[in-house]
Amino acid sequence: MNTNEIRLFVIAAEMLNISAAGRQLGLAPAVASARLAKLEKHLGAELLHRTTRQVSLSLEGEEFLPYAREMLAQEEAALAALGRGSAEVKGTLRFAGPSSFVQLHIMPILPMFLERYPGINLDLKLSDTKLDIIDGGYDLALRNYAAEDSSLIGRKIADDTRILCASPEYMKSHGTPREPRDLNSHQLVAFSSAAPRLLSSETGAESCTFPPPGISPRVICDDGTSTRLAAINGVGICMSSLWNIHTELKEGTLVCVLPDYKVQDGSAIWLAYPKSNVLTAKVRVFIDYLLEQIGDPPIWER
Repeated sequence: MNTNEIRLFVIAAEMLNISAAGRQLGLAPAVASARLAKLEKHLGAELLHRTTRQVSLSLEGEEFLPYAREMLAQEEAALAALGRGSAEVKGTLRFAGPSSFVQLHIMPILPMFLERYPGINLDLKLSDTKLDIIDGGYDLALRNYAAEDSSLIGRKIADDTRILCASPEYMKSHGTPREPRDLNSHQLVAFSSAAPRLLSSETGAESCTFPPPGISPRVICDDGTSTRLAAINGVGICMSSLWNIHTELKEGTLVCVLPDYKVQDGSAIWLAYPKSNVLTAKVRVFIDYLLEQIGDPPIWER
């Protein structure tokens, strides 16, 4: 297969516009259409549905797209190994991450990254629910839980320390829990997709879970920012990561609940990418940049 035709397909699939994709590569619309048709004939599949009004990916096109991106990445890596790659790091990097973390810790540092690497464009998919990196065709993803997928390679940024917290106003109105069993009589705010987390004490006291067995949270959220805001506004006690609430703890708008108990779940902040992917220059520089800026110790522990 001709990688120029594959590159044209990838751009057309991302833009859903064959003529615009052709212009990016210096091709007239008729030439771009002819080259895509040639690729489809070679593959024996229609990759793009065309009408007079729009272009859309076919089912075969959706399945072929991540492999097409991988072919281009392999070519880029091979040329770089021979010293023939472009001196400028460029391309579109598809990145997935939790919206709460990205808003707090990545968005503020993006301008400097984009200034440092003017040839890189970012396609961000932000959601606090778990995304499939491979099926989604992402180059890189940030995850904040225990690494469990053997098809992925990860670079650890930091431990994801989690604590129980609530607003001082809530504690004043409802009382301060002294031991885990006291949580049974409190309003709890929980993350929707999280399993109960084990809490253990260094003093040897009996361990427990959050939420406690048989206790239904008063509020369930699927977004870390909303969970934090609920706690700040006195809705109840929540479990949250330090990266999400460190500012509020310093300011006193949130306070730690059951400080002698630690969450034992092995969670960490990871940058993950598929094992099958070549670590392209655009991915490598973004990983290096995030490690540099978020660093060790992480910014929320400084």
